[in-house]
Amino acid sequence: MKETDKELLNELVRLDIPREDIATVKSVFAACPDVADTLANPLVTYDEKHGIVIKLFPESLERFMMNASKTGMIDRLEEIFEEYEDLLLEKQGSIKAVVRYVTPLTETQQADLRKFIMEKFVKDDVDIEYKHDPDIIGGFILNAGDVEYDRSFRTSLRAMRDTLQEKAAEVAESGDENLDSNDIISVLKTEVKDFTVRSGATETGFVTQLGDGIARVHGMSGVMYGELVEFETGVRGIVQNLEEKTAGVVLLGDDHGLTEGSTVVRTGKRAGIGVSDELLGRVVDALGSPIDGLGVIRAEDYFPIEREAPGVIERKPVNVPLQTGILAIDSMFPIGRGQRELIIGDRQTGKTSIAIDTIINQKGKDVICIYVAIGQKSSTVAQVVNTLKKYGAMEYSVVVCASASDPAPFQYISPYSGTAIAEYFMSKGRDVLIVYDDLSKHAVAYRAMSLLLHRPPGREAYPGDVFYLHSRLLERSSRLDDEHGGGSLTALPIIETLAGDISAYIPTNVISITDGQIFLESELFNSGLRPAVNYGLSVSRVGGAAQTKAMKKAAGNLRIDLAQFKEMEIFTQFSSELDQTTADLLNHGHMLTEMLKQPLYNPMPHYKQVILLYAAQHGMFENIPLKELKEYINDLISYIESYGQDIISEIEENKVLTEDLGERIERIVTAFEE
Repeated sequence: MKETDKELLNELVRLDIPREDIATVKSVFAACPDVADTLANPLVTYDEKHGIVIKLFPESLERFMMNASKTGMIDRLEEIFEEYEDLLLEKQGSIKAVVRYVTPLTETQQADLRKFIMEKFVKDDVDIEYKHDPDIIGGFILNAGDVEYDRSFRTSLRAMRDTLQEKAAEVAESGDENLDSNDIISVLKTEVKDFTVRSGATETGFVTQLGDGIARVHGMSGVMYGELVEFETGVRGIVQNLEEKTAGVVLLGDDHGLTEGSTVVRTGKRAGIGVSDELLGRVVDALGSPIDGLGVIRAEDYFPIEREAPGVIERKPVNVPLQTGILAIDSMFPIGRGQRELIIGDRQTGKTSIAIDTIINQKGKDVICIYVAIGQKSSTVAQVVNTLKKYGAMEYSVVVCASASDPAPFQYISPYSGTAIAEYFMSKGRDVLIVYDDLSKHAVAYRAMSLLLHRPPGREAYPGDVFYLHSRLLERSSRLDDEHGGGSLTALPIIETLAGDISAYIPTNVISITDGQIFLESELFNSGLRPAVNYGLSVSRVGGAAQTKAMKKAAGNLRIDLAQFKEMEIFTQFSSELDQTTADLLNHGHMLTEMLKQPLYNPMPHYKQVILLYAAQHGMFENIPLKELKEYINDLISYIESYGQDIISEIEENKVLTEDLGERIERIVTAFEE
């Protein structure tokens, strides 16, 4: 509550205004809204306002109303009066209750109801308001304080409808050919006969403000941060702000049909998503509902979207490779299972392509892949899905889509929902790869949501907890020890920069959270070096621990060689004559750069990477013209696949590059040349 609100509330308490006078003011404002507008209008004179107050309002409130008009607080009076009435009821040891009914209650029923409320809330008195509400069809609904007792026919019928729909779906999906329509009707009749209405109270509140997908809710004093609540229209929301008397709720759907005064009910559970193996091969929205038109997904379990990250004791070291199939990355910036490797760069530099290549490369490697599209165009997501289907990757993948046309709350929860799905598979001991594409748009959606919730803006208008937004998401990626299932979750978050500025707010935040970054540069991309990896700014903080021994030995000093080449290339670009050592270094660098170029959606198997790196580092490609190098490499690998299966088998089985194996690689390359 604002300071001015508190001053007016304290004045009401000091004047000890009776509830009847407050009710008179409310009724005047309800009957004639123009009165409030006139009193709030600074162009209306003091005398004119005073004349209106004397004529329409009780004498006890004359000075108070003029003070509210003077300070411009007329539009805040409704909330101030609500607070004051709550204080009066608390002071009197009383409680206010509202009963909605269709058939009027008898005197005996009213007496029993009063007795029940007084016993339940241990109050000396109860103020009961009766309202006729034909919409509830029959029965009654009692609201006392923040608690709702719903005994209406409307709620019972809704619950019965949901139960019958679930049962009908189960019967239809059972696939029993012997079931006919009479059997289905019999099952449904049994369900109707055995149906019982849930008993017990639910904690409720009501909407005081609504707009832009945000609802401010009064009541629900026991509600938790992140709890799922349900509005009377059926739309759900997540509690994001907790204040003294109100809660800020973000809507997960359309606010059509909701108004100020609409009731909100607690569900008692954190926001979560239904999970099962049926998610594989499917495209779902941020709530886990299918959007690919392939039918319903039956949930085996319910995982909360927000979950505490595994502790240090529960984790194992990251030392098992998760190969991307991209030579430049697997050789110099290796990724291990359980690692978080950031892919960062300007738009249109191939960030998503690296992630998709990595997913395609997991085929046959027993890794589940989750692709989370945040704020992307629906057409772009459709292209990604088609690519995954084309290369047979969709059968072990799940796509979670919160497109640019979805509200900010959907974009906000989508990466958490994707992580909940990943944790379901990880809990079964599976290795999982998750791609967040991209967290820049995620931060923008969170900023929009936070500003609407009236949270104070900080740097670049982002709220102060934007670092925690991503850290609590990415910390859930880990490799668990055998006691906790032995699964792993590897994260590839994507961040989009502006003009290559990696020192901006969100990029620096995510760089400090992750275990390394692959930096893609526009200049390299436009010059034809693809993937456009900047070898100087990219790094993997896990390093050789996430490489096989064969890859580690074959890569050797590749990164140092490229760094020396880059530096020498800059120094010698204006030189006319070069000594032989410098010329050899430049030729070797050009050859490595050409070899590291890789076509889109063409991940390279482990054995091919090891053979090429070994051959390159031992000078076997030095005499090949650069224009012919790609064709030469393809022919060489085809030759080895035909006549050197023993070499391939040994690399794939032992993952070690022995001296003997190196000599055999040299011999087969020589044989190919001859």
